[in-house]
Amino acid sequence: MPADLKSRASGQQDGDSVGQYLREVGRTPLLTASEEVDLSRRIEAGVYAAHLLETGETKHDRRLLRRLVLDGERAKDHMIRANLRLVVSVAKKHSFRGLPFGDVVQEGNLGLIRAVEKFDYAKGYKFSTYAMWWIRQAIERGLAEQTRTVRLPVHVVEEVNKLKKIGQKLSAALGREATVEEIAAEAKCSPQRVQDLRDAARTCVSLETPVGDEGDSVLGDLIQDTDGMSAPDLVEQQEFTEGVRSLLDVLPERQGRIMRLRYGLEDGRARTLQEVAEELGLTRERIRQLEKQSLAQLKQSGDRDDLFALAG
Repeated sequence: MPADLKSRASGQQDGDSVGQYLREVGRTPLLTASEEVDLSRRIEAGVYAAHLLETGETKHDRRLLRRLVLDGERAKDHMIRANLRLVVSVAKKHSFRGLPFGDVVQEGNLGLIRAVEKFDYAKGYKFSTYAMWWIRQAIERGLAEQTRTVRLPVHVVEEVNKLKKIGQKLSAALGREATVEEIAAEAKCSPQRVQDLRDAARTCVSLETPVGDEGDSVLGDLIQDTDGMSAPDLVEQQEFTEGVRSLLDVLPERQGRIMRLRYGLEDGRARTLQEVAEELGLTRERIRQLEKQSLAQLKQSGDRDDLFALAG
């Protein structure tokens, strides 16, 4: 991400700033298909030249290689700038979910950078379709990471920990679990205060708390996203899902079933490795191996330009 736009994107907190940022990202014209290919070739040449310079295993003119590296970096910068409005478009659909618009844009920009780095122009895919998947993934991941734990004020955490230690000490001395009244008396506070702090601690449990017999899932996995989707979003999601289903037809039956279960394409609920293993009567490790193998096969198939991103 260009440093100047990166700093501006992270500061979008009011209408004027948002408007200014949108005007700035719109200054770079959209790319034609041929321009995408040209920039991608220059990026690829720059990456290869950098590799040769790092390894030292080359007979090429090092000055020429350095020029290729610089040209590749400029091409990458151009490719990113020309697609920033795509990030803004996706970010607008997520900005109501608890993070400032600028923070959502910043997460999406990271996905755009990843898309530029991984895009293979030789496959003939349209870059915007490919990049859309990476942008969405980056935004969803950023939202999940930044809202992963419901936080308590530090002083409240300290008080909760203090009461917890008192309760453990009393329980050990009494040979049974200490009551709220006994803990309150020892802590020199009201029983209601003890109960309130206990309730607060339970409410603010980390969403990373392991659940299940083997702890292979976390509490956050069980909480569904209740954000509404507009009709265009639903249509787009349905088309994408149907496309993914057809893409999985190239896989052997068992691998296709595993992928459909893992990505929630059968009933909308994505399964954990352990859940798929139990359903198919295989080990968790075997499911993981087959999923990895399937993704590798999908990468190599290259039949669908709008779904290649699934195999990343």
